[in-house]
Amino acid sequence: MIHPLPDIMLEPLVRAGLLEDLGRAGDLTTDAVIIDTNTPVRAAFVARQDGVIAGLDMARLSFALMDPRITFEPHVSDGSAVTAGTRLATVAGPARGILSGERVGLNFLSHLSGIATATAQLVELVRPYHARITCTRKTMPGLRAIQKYAVRAGGANNHRFGLDDAILIKDNHLAFAGGIRPAVERARANAGHLVRIELEVDTLEQLAEGLEVGGVDVFLLDNMPPDMLREAVQLVNGRAVTEASGGITPETIIAVAQSGVDLISLGWLTHTVRVLDIGLDYQA
Repeated sequence: MIHPLPDIMLEPLVRAGLLEDLGRAGDLTTDAVIIDTNTPVRAAFVARQDGVIAGLDMARLSFALMDPRITFEPHVSDGSAVTAGTRLATVAGPARGILSGERVGLNFLSHLSGIATATAQLVELVRPYHARITCTRKTMPGLRAIQKYAVRAGGANNHRFGLDDAILIKDNHLAFAGGIRPAVERARANAGHLVRIELEVDTLEQLAEGLEVGGVDVFLLDNMPPDMLREAVQLVNGRAVTEASGGITPETIIAVAQSGVDLISLGWLTHTVRVLDIGLDYQA
């Protein structure tokens, strides 16, 4: 079960989308074409392809903010797997508000459902193995909370939400700090008791050095081929969490999971995933 985000987090994003779309003069097409402003009409969100749904509340708000008289009745919930032709939700109310809010609602619903769908496919691929799927901070500015929500709707886990969640020492940190030992020791000295430390390593030699220094909770095994990942997992031997990342695709993820890593993180889940094809169909 996916716990929905509260409207107070979603409304600013939907409001910004509507204001962007309405521009300086409002919906010229709808205002010119639709004369009757009171007679209610009905329309349904329908999936055009199989997938996993996320973002129904964003769609609901896109109409509620346009006209509070519009009702939104969901027929599935976020996290639901649906087939092509499934009716996802029905909206009813004044035509002008429905037409003006349609594109923003579809944009959010299709985008988030695309993330949830791609995530669910990866989760299913690695189901026989120990590894869990997680996202990264490679999200679109302003959309992180809802994109990470969509990852959860697809059955996976979230990585850091921001720079203040945990300490993640990457290659540039190491270069500027002077190496693994000084970077990790400074991190340990400054981390609060609830803050975890993750270290990115590219080679088995770096991994061995990180293990020798100690105090690392998670090792990010960056761009390692499956054979090297397997060696890395054996080297860690349960002393820390292992995370594989870098260039992983649906075609290669099973080999990565077979290495025994604990986590597999993928940036493309949030920054380049394809939308799920969803339409809004008029109901006579």
